[in-house]
Amino acid sequence: MDERKLLLNKREVNKLIGKMQRDGFTIVPTKMYFKNGKAKIELAVAKGKKQFDKRAAKKNRDWNRDKARYIRKSS
Repeated sequence: MDERKLLLNKREVNKLIGKMQRDGFTIVPTKMYFKNGKAKIELAVAKGKKQFDKRAAKKNRDWNRDKARYIRKSS
């Protein structure tokens, strides 16, 4: 596999690395384009969910699942 050139300058790369190491952020690919036989990837810097956010998301998921069951049973 060939190495590919990253279209960022040194300061931007260092900024991304610093955020990853110090602040606990991660780099996430959001979009991928193919143009003239080359792939272009759009990157975003994101922070993971906190524990209480995960619990709230699970609660909403469970409620939506139960709600769908109730609607199916009633009809």
